[in-house]
Amino acid sequence: MAVSNAPEGSRAYPGQQPREPQKRVLRWFQPFNRSLGTWSFTLNRVTGIGLVVYLYLHLGVLSLLLVGEESWDTFLAVAKSPPVLVMDVVLLAGLLIHGFNGLRVALVGSGFMVKQQRQLFIGMMVLALILLVIGGTAVFLK
Repeated sequence: MAVSNAPEGSRAYPGQQPREPQKRVLRWFQPFNRSLGTWSFTLNRVTGIGLVVYLYLHLGVLSLLLVGEESWDTFLAVAKSPPVLVMDVVLLAGLLIHGFNGLRVALVGSGFMVKQQRQLFIGMMVLALILLVIGGTAVFLK
């Protein structure tokens, strides 16, 4: 039987040094030494949460139609301001990243291009970036 130097009640394996709880939490926020799979997972979750938040915000804005024409006209004036247009580009980035990453996950999950996951992810993100530049330019030139 291996002798463990871990404190009683620790979840460390025999012979493993337990980490301090604070360091485990802080490690989650450190972007170093992460694989591309971890980045794609994180991007998909963050953009998904952002899109859900946008959905509720969008429904709240649409409720201005119930208040009256004047409140809607006021919102439209605000929606054409540069800070809101920048948020529209961020929304477009979230849609593109989440959509293309989701397509990649569906392809790999269906058994297509399993060994080319890395190249597929990079290709999808490059395509998303190209479409983002085109779309972002269109938002500000409109």
